[in-house]
Amino acid sequence: MTRLKRTQAFYCVILCVIGICLLLAGPVFGAPVKKPANKAVEGADPGVTADAAVLMDVATGDILFSKKADKQRPPASTTKIMTAILGFELGRPDEIVTVSDKAAAVGESTIYLDPGEKIALYELITGALVRSGNDACVAIAEHIAGSEEQFVELMNRKALALGAQNTHFVNTNGLPRKEHYSTAYDLALMARYGLQIPQFVSITRLKETEIHFIEPDVFMDVRNTNKLLWNYPYADGIKTGTTTAAGKCLVASATKEGRQLLVVVLNAPDRFGDAKKLLEWGFQNTETVRLAAAGEVIGKFEHITKPVQVLTTDPLDVSVKKADLKKLEKRIEWEKPTNLPICAGDRLGRLEVWMGEKKLNSVPLISENGVEEKSFLKTIISFNS
Repeated sequence: MTRLKRTQAFYCVILCVIGICLLLAGPVFGAPVKKPANKAVEGADPGVTADAAVLMDVATGDILFSKKADKQRPPASTTKIMTAILGFELGRPDEIVTVSDKAAAVGESTIYLDPGEKIALYELITGALVRSGNDACVAIAEHIAGSEEQFVELMNRKALALGAQNTHFVNTNGLPRKEHYSTAYDLALMARYGLQIPQFVSITRLKETEIHFIEPDVFMDVRNTNKLLWNYPYADGIKTGTTTAAGKCLVASATKEGRQLLVVVLNAPDRFGDAKKLLEWGFQNTETVRLAAAGEVIGKFEHITKPVQVLTTDPLDVSVKKADLKKLEKRIEWEKPTNLPICAGDRLGRLEVWMGEKKLNSVPLISENGVEEKSFLKTIISFNS
């Protein structure tokens, strides 16, 4: 073969290779381009790795997403949410606590308490929430209730009072015990309550802080175990939890454009990823709407001779998926019997908001003014005369 023919053959091979590559790289010019199907449907419920999860609107308490929300599971150190709540409600932050031998002996995650040390109650609560100190929880309990066992009884009573009916505590810190359990929904209820306590809020949002011991006079640097505070700009609390039995758990809150959401993920291999995904999904695909303002005149109570206007005592707000806003329906349910007299401010019924067969929320309806019984009698006399 001559040099010319070899050269021509070489270029033919090169052109063929280029042609094949172009065919593999993309469609022929002018042919319709086929795009891959988008599997992430807008507004669809997000998938999470957690065994159980809940997303709640903090202002309304409405559940926006749930997965096995009532399944009883070990809560690990998310238990400390309730310990901190009672610490603030039953004690004063500046009370001085003397550490007992029992508290100092508690192991695993600790703030390294020693017997006889003195420390303010506020510092112990900080150690429990930020550093997840198991020993700090026992010291809090003993100071307030005399023993951890008596304090745990108070924890269970408080849980029931908040509506957490599937929760039972055995200790203050969440160390594994057979009869120590809660649910994603119950933890959301407790966390939402905790977010009403300003000192609870200020502590759980700290990335790093110091714990001050009084005797001896020393400081300890502590770093929050909630990594969401670093990698999600809207995060502002609350508590992590990890044990072999519970897996990786997280209760977290975030505020965006004035709206605060709360997420709970239990036994979640990717707890911080799950929490961020659920929170973002909630901010993007759900909305809080006001259906009635406080003091708004809703209608008239007409089951008497002289109808009276009724108004709401509180705002009526609900949080739902944006796609469900048109499904909301307001209903009035009357409660007051038709007898007189009626005084201004008497409760006559309630304004309810429904979506299909589910009632989402309600507020009381009260009379704007009174109707005396004698007015009713005068009407009868006038009618008979």
